[in-house]
Amino acid sequence: MNNRVFGNAGEDLACRYLEKQGYKILERNKQYSRFCELDIIALHKNTTVFVEVKTRKTDDFGTPLEAITKTKFENIKKGVKFYLAENKVKDFRIDVIGITLKPEIKIEHLKNIYL
Repeated sequence: MNNRVFGNAGEDLACRYLEKQGYKILERNKQYSRFCELDIIALHKNTTVFVEVKTRKTDDFGTPLEAITKTKFENIKKGVKFYLAENKVKDFRIDVIGITLKPEIKIEHLKNIYL
């Protein structure tokens, strides 16, 4: 399984998780540049939520959340700024979902993150 397919599988899990929590998925994989992609854009109550998803097979080499570097977060913020410029959004936040697949599926959801 290549990285794109693996990443999409993790995003599928994240979308199902978010929908069960009452989120409405608006867009996926919104690309603004080679370095700037918003994995999931969702609506929760009246808040637009930009969700970065990191998926790992195991925690052997670190958790998925540890893979979000300051540079990655800066790229996410750039994407959010582009999106906000294109769309009328009043309230928004950035969330992160980390998914570990083995030994069992584990989903961690951090809301309203800042690095």
